[in-house]
Amino acid sequence: MAKEYNFDVAKITDEVVAWIQKWISDNGNELTKVIVGVSGGKDSSVVSALMVKALGKERVIGVMMPNGEQKDISDSQTLVSHLGIKNYTVNIAKAYEGLKKAFDEAGVIETSNSMNNGGQITNDSFSSVFKTNTPARLRMTTLYGIGAQIGNCRVANTCNLSEDLVGYSTFYGDAAGDFAPINKLTTEEVVAIGDYLGLPSSLTHKAPSDGMCGKTDEDNLGFTYHEVNEIARKNQKGSNYEKILAKYKANLFKVKIIALPCYRPDLPLFLEI
Repeated sequence: MAKEYNFDVAKITDEVVAWIQKWISDNGNELTKVIVGVSGGKDSSVVSALMVKALGKERVIGVMMPNGEQKDISDSQTLVSHLGIKNYTVNIAKAYEGLKKAFDEAGVIETSNSMNNGGQITNDSFSSVFKTNTPARLRMTTLYGIGAQIGNCRVANTCNLSEDLVGYSTFYGDAAGDFAPINKLTTEEVVAIGDYLGLPSSLTHKAPSDGMCGKTDEDNLGFTYHEVNEIARKNQKGSNYEKILAKYKANLFKVKIIALPCYRPDLPLFLEI
């Protein structure tokens, strides 16, 4: 008989913190710092807060990485201020534009399609997949670059279970990292931990979005994370079950290839991951 779902936020939070402490001890030392890409959403906020609780704020570095202008960057600033952690802002716009220009110069983009009347590369010349995933991969490169400069750092992955079940992360972008503390926790469980840790509700209850297309994750997916979570934890199949299952099957390979060390709660899970 399947185990009943019961989420004890205090118990789970303590377990995640203990897991982080052990993983850093086993894969670093008492001076090792953790780098977190801070987007202003619930996942990076909760991961940052867990790192502070596990290691102390002196060992946590938040990195804000707008691509040009980021309208909600104030949320990221709220988070680093709330936690009192050292932080950097690295605007990836020039790197992104430089890569687009290099693609054009290399002939990857047909010249006739890549220039407007003023001889400038147009954004429409690049696929939606390129425009969505390339900034995410540049951000991960940025985090590792900062780690290389500082030394003795580990990069935290901030993806959650709900996203991974339907493939809503960028392969070798935000799906990468050294370790993944909330990788096996659903969106709703992550929110509960954030509330328990006293994070501003404007961050923990913010609608998840990639910050690039102007839509929420759920708008793009065509179903809610709650529906995904109900399947994952309770095996309750709603009206979008087949659509969710198709996404799950199509994207499972990504999780299997990037199998990061992660905290695994003793909770029911009805989809293999």
